[in-house]
Amino acid sequence: MSKSTYPLKLPNSVKNAAAELAKLDGVSLNQFIAAAVAEKVGTLQTARMFLQEKAGTAKPKDLLKYLRRAPKVTPADNDRT
Repeated sequence: MSKSTYPLKLPNSVKNAAAELAKLDGVSLNQFIAAAVAEKVGTLQTARMFLQEKAGTAKPKDLLKYLRRAPKVTPADNDRT
C-alpha cells in the first residue's frame, strides 16, 4: 500500500477530542484520522452508488409529474424556513 502525507490543520478542540478517542481505542492519532477518513470516503461512495442505482435513468424533469400531483397545502409552522 502506498502512502502519502497531507498537512492537516484542525481546531485544537477537534484535535484534542480525536487524540483522546484514539488513545481510548489504543491507536495513534494518525491511525485514528486515517480510519475516520477511510470510513467517510466509503460511506459517501456507497451512498453515491446506491442513489445512482435507485435513480436508474430518471432525470430531474421526470420528477415534475409527481410534484404536480402533490396536494397544494400550506406547510406546518415548524416546517418553514
